[in-house]
Amino acid sequence: MPRQFSYDLAFDRNLGWVTDWEQLALRGKRVAIAGMGGVGGTHLLTLARLGIGAFTIADPDVFELVNFNRQVGATLQTVGRAKAEVLEEMALAINPELRIRRFDAGVSPGNIDAFLAGADLFVDGFDFFAIDIRRLVFARAAELGIPAITAAPIGMGAAYLVFMPGQMTFEAYFRLEGQPETEQYLRFLAGLTPKGLHRRYLVDLARVDLAGGKGPSTVAACQLCGGVTAAAALKVLLRRGNVMPAPYHHHFDAYRDRLAVAWLPFGNAGPVQRLKLALGRRFISRLRSRSVPEPTAAARTPIEEILNLARWAPSRDNTQPWRFDIVAPETARMHILTDPSNVYEYRDCEPTWLAAGMLLETMRLAATGWQRTMAWQAPDPGANTILVHFSQDDRVSREKLFGVLTVRSVDRHAYRWRALTEAEKAALDLSLGDRLVVHWHATLRERWRLARIGALATAIRLRCPEAFAIRQRIVDWVHPLSAEGIPAGTLPLDPVTLRGMRWAMQNWRQASLFNRLGGTGLSAAQMDYVPILASSALFDIRLKGPTAMQEDRRAQLLDAGGCLQRFWLTATQLGLAMQPLLAIVCLAHYGATRTPFTQERGLLARSEKLAGLFDRAIGAAPSEVVFLGRVGEPFARLPTHRSVRRPIAPAG
Repeated sequence: MPRQFSYDLAFDRNLGWVTDWEQLALRGKRVAIAGMGGVGGTHLLTLARLGIGAFTIADPDVFELVNFNRQVGATLQTVGRAKAEVLEEMALAINPELRIRRFDAGVSPGNIDAFLAGADLFVDGFDFFAIDIRRLVFARAAELGIPAITAAPIGMGAAYLVFMPGQMTFEAYFRLEGQPETEQYLRFLAGLTPKGLHRRYLVDLARVDLAGGKGPSTVAACQLCGGVTAAAALKVLLRRGNVMPAPYHHHFDAYRDRLAVAWLPFGNAGPVQRLKLALGRRFISRLRSRSVPEPTAAARTPIEEILNLARWAPSRDNTQPWRFDIVAPETARMHILTDPSNVYEYRDCEPTWLAAGMLLETMRLAATGWQRTMAWQAPDPGANTILVHFSQDDRVSREKLFGVLTVRSVDRHAYRWRALTEAEKAALDLSLGDRLVVHWHATLRERWRLARIGALATAIRLRCPEAFAIRQRIVDWVHPLSAEGIPAGTLPLDPVTLRGMRWAMQNWRQASLFNRLGGTGLSAAQMDYVPILASSALFDIRLKGPTAMQEDRRAQLLDAGGCLQRFWLTATQLGLAMQPLLAIVCLAHYGATRTPFTQERGLLARSEKLAGLFDRAIGAAPSEVVFLGRVGEPFARLPTHRSVRRPIAPAG
């Protein structure tokens, strides 16, 4: 490593793509960059490595934790420090010969001329929402004959425009004059991304808050902005290549592998753009009806971090039947909330205790992320509390399943029709340990039998008034990401049937009419026959050995729940989707034991028929089955609808 800096040696590898005299020309150029955040800081360092010799930079802000996901200068060492100062140090560490002028108070109407003085190019690194000052700087750059580039990180892509002297201006393209603030944001976005390549994979619309000046971002997009801007800057500064300035727009999206380059001679005033703006206004009005989530509060202790991650454990219908008390720095008390009146809480609330076991295993896995072991004390008979203790152990390393704790979810749709590999089966078998055993039902005949009993169970549920009240409570028709229920969009129903079911869910009278008009058959076909047949396999999981759960039954269920969670997480790690089918076990159990579960006449007889079909299809009585489900490879699908979780709340 040379002790002294040499410009020629430092940028020698640029040669070939630029000539040696072009490299020297870049050494003599000055670029003004407003903003040293996500894109601005990347612009500075990228252009410094291109060999640009002088910069004018401006930013009044300091680095914060919220910048860590995308801003190149944001580290624990720079939190609280001025962004412009930090980025100047980083740029000088690349090229100590750089001539840098810094505007620590940022760019304002009173210092625009000083900021642009001597600049050969202006590069826009302003925050997306800094519209007013952006307009002023672009307008003044046009008056001074300075080329300007704006590049916006959109999703996982980069949208950019080049404004050249004497050609279409920033204002003529975006048409922001006289518009209210939110409309200006919309027009800026629509002008940058008229093709909207990013929209298909925006999974949480509530994170877009134009009125509040907030939106999602990725480092991938910021880095791409640095690359496309450097390429455009090279062509502008060296006067080579085809620049394609505005009204041409460019949008490359790496997530979708798409490049859109189009010519908009009227900018946002064109008829197609005006239509898109009208649609955008409707979209914004819908966003206003959504609750915009506040930033998640930083956990103060490792145990709070562990509990915050563990809340993603599965539970029946996303009911999350637990609360927590932190009773000591490393000890928490779990309160298990059972509801014996719930028709689905069969065998003394077995689903809730299985879910509690899944939660315990999730807590244990989460604890490994903070180098902790976990031990829990089984509840006393009749008690619904579990004491959990964490112990620091520097020998503990993060387990592999840790990484899929929040990815695991329920997929009720059809899967790809392919068999599980022997390796996948072996991994799933191994995950259950030595207390549970899985039985596979993978042939077409076996899947057909289970589809029949699934459809019968659905018919019973839809005709059961006690189950109707539960569905009214848990199906969320408003929120695609539901914290306390199941989003309607996760149900595998076509739009017509889904609308009919929403109408039917308003009251029991309408629900009964919906069933009589064929709603039951349509629902069973789409929620049972199609998904169950379109699976790699169905499976049931039982306790090993002939003994049934009797003594220490809750402890057995808690242990079984932990094994089931490992099974489910292993499936997720293998790229497989899963759906529990415990409602079938529940209703078959009522039929096998002839337990009255509803006031509706005829349903008990149907459940007895279901129990007989269950016995023949599964090869075991409902009392022997701990868990029933389906598994398979999912079709590529963005999680636009899924059950999320409530924030951790104390008991009581």
